[in-house]
Amino acid sequence: MFARRYRGAGIAALVIATGAALAACTINIGSPDTDRDRRSGMMSDTDSAAYDPADLMFAQMMIPHHQQAVDMSELAIEKSTDPEVLALAEQIRDAQTVEIALMEGWLEDAGVRMPMGDRMPMGGMLSDDEMTALEDATAAEFDRLYLEGMIDHHEGAILMARMILDSDNPEVRALGEAIVESQTAEIELMTQMLGE
Repeated sequence: MFARRYRGAGIAALVIATGAALAACTINIGSPDTDRDRRSGMMSDTDSAAYDPADLMFAQMMIPHHQQAVDMSELAIEKSTDPEVLALAEQIRDAQTVEIALMEGWLEDAGVRMPMGDRMPMGGMLSDDEMTALEDATAAEFDRLYLEGMIDHHEGAILMARMILDSDNPEVRALGEAIVESQTAEIELMTQMLGE
């Protein structure tokens, strides 16, 4: 069901669509956070001001993208009996939960809210029908759909992350690099698992 969706022209179309979504994304400015330093480990006021619109739009897009990966992985932890799938799902859930919190911190520091209403699907995200199929699947069929769906999901995330590799903010740039590196390695692992 989850045919490999991003090849050739499909990849080019995804890059164009994601770039257009970044350009069209609305940043909702709220009241500035006057108590940013209360969160340990967060950036200083001076550093947080260095977020440019592209950094914040990336966070607005990647948070729901990561959340779907977390949801998929929670399903895998609940339904799979394969030790490799379970270990991978826990790894993805834990890493992307931390990254969501980091990006939410950027938005809070900048006084920016998540967009309200319907959001444009980001690259690699499963459709409602695909999520339903994953929820309904069992045993080896579930594992296959999870791995195939997560490969596509990771490919979309990598394309999005490459758009912030030249960010002037070192924390944003570091997250982009971490996403590209970790998810490329996970794609290789999942491809091997599907071939076993």
